Amino acid sequence: MKNFPDNIIEFQKKHRWLSHVAYWLVVLLVAISSSKYSDGKRATYSFELITDFLYELPEIAAAYLLTYLIVPQFFYKKRYFTSILIFTVSSYTTCVAARIIIVKICEPLAGIAPKAFETYSEISTDILKLLYVYFFQIFSVAFVFMCLKVLKDQLDIQKRALTLEKEKTETELKLLKTQLNPHFLFNTLNNIYSLSFTSSSVTSESIARLADILDHILYRCEAQYVPLSAEIALIKNYIELEKLRYDQRLTISFDTSINRDIFIAPLILLSLVENAFKHGASDDAGAPAIAIDLRVHEQSFIFNISNTVAKQDNKMEPLSGGRIGLNNLRKRLDLIYGKAYILDVVRQSKSFEVNLTIDIKDQTTVYEKDQVLIGG
Repeated sequence: MKNFPDNIIEFQKKHRWLSHVAYWLVVLLVAISSSKYSDGKRATYSFELITDFLYELPEIAAAYLLTYLIVPQFFYKKRYFTSILIFTVSSYTTCVAARIIIVKICEPLAGIAPKAFETYSEISTDILKLLYVYFFQIFSVAFVFMCLKVLKDQLDIQKRALTLEKEKTETELKLLKTQLNPHFLFNTLNNIYSLSFTSSSVTSESIARLADILDHILYRCEAQYVPLSAEIALIKNYIELEKLRYDQRLTISFDTSINRDIFIAPLILLSLVENAFKHGASDDAGAPAIAIDLRVHEQSFIFNISNTVAKQDNKMEPLSGGRIGLNNLRKRLDLIYGKAYILDVVRQSKSFEVNLTIDIKDQTTVYEKDQVLIGG
């Protein structure tokens, strides 16, 4: 739902001229309500309307000169001397025009006889009166108009920046997901290809599990957050798929401690599990082992996964290297969680461990909102 400033900006864009007319009508009404010619006798509202409208013309000229010419075309471009020169000339001209309107039109209409000494020459050279009586009144209205325009532009720029940032983030996340899915699919199809030479029944079971996994990835991961229970089911499905390949050679444990179902970014846990299998179990010709521990506390979500590695394996050292998995994961975590997560990697001689901690104490509202979006 749009807030009030957004509604104002949208209305101004759709009805630009109408919004300008509305502003000057408000200024005119304020001027009429405080008109010095309203003595209750000779002055009427029609008279006040005419005289105040005539006096408003210099204010309109000053406002548009200042807002659409002097400030954007000269001041913003750091042409300060030209800005000052044009502002001085235009403000002087505007004040003289306003004084002429008052002396030669408005006062005679009100029945005030013109003063003999107030010739055009006298009017144009009475700098003090032009400054103190006309300049401040005229340009106070003009400055308010300009400030409203600047405020509207800033809100518009801010809104566009937020929209572009959101689109940029969504685009980056989609690109990162497209890196993940083919990577995962390539590894899994290799597994199924290997199984196809040994057991047709196991192959068909693998294809069924892969279909479930792809269904989750393609159709259930569009939201920024998904239920943790769904991610756990995905991981268990993936593990069962991998266990078909390793038979009894692989030792794997999956411990969970969950007091409630939270929402997390999709596929981040699968990335870590896939990484453990690809660079752990698949490279260990002996008896590979993978241990997974998942816990949900009141203020944090903790996911720990460790796997054995062969002595000669040096592929799992850096996070900043050329490996897609963990680099991809860190980028996704940065985009989604900002500083509300910790990703630690511990490399030892025979094991590799990744610890992911996500701060969830301030994300309850976000999760609940996203849950509504998923349900809708």
